[in-house]
Amino acid sequence: MQDFGRRRPPSPGDIAISAKIRVTSGCFHREHSPRAYELIDSYLRRSTAEFELEEHESGPELLVYLAVASAGLTLAKSVIDLITSIIKARSEGVKKGDGPNDPLELIVRRVDDDSGFREETVLRIGHNDPADPDLIERQVAKALKRLLPEPKAEHSNPQATRKAAKRKK
Repeated sequence: MQDFGRRRPPSPGDIAISAKIRVTSGCFHREHSPRAYELIDSYLRRSTAEFELEEHESGPELLVYLAVASAGLTLAKSVIDLITSIIKARSEGVKKGDGPNDPLELIVRRVDDDSGFREETVLRIGHNDPADPDLIERQVAKALKRLLPEPKAEHSNPQATRKAAKRKK
């Protein structure tokens, strides 16, 4: 993730996030899941999401920036769609002979200078379970709230805030 930050410097207020789609046992990469990766590659060619994809033996990892200043803590719809497509591709690949067929976990991670490496497991989904983008988005938003610190108030001194308000009147 630190290399991602160096390759794509963030805009002010952006935080680097990793969305890892990991198989609970075995492998989920091109060698063992060629049919799933055909679908993933097809979707990646059409995707408008801004991300980097890292391939691992245990499954793909998306590196993205989250705009903390935006309304709510959630990933862009295009990133949620990409995560949903990867989960669906895995399911389709298993149906067409890819193996193994163990469940997937969606994990959201971040690294920061203050708290170091932190991760939250968002959901666990079997290859026969439907990939619901609304559920994925809600679960990711909950995980991000647990991972990210609360925004600091502009004025930490309530008395100073009251004095400033009085001066404006």
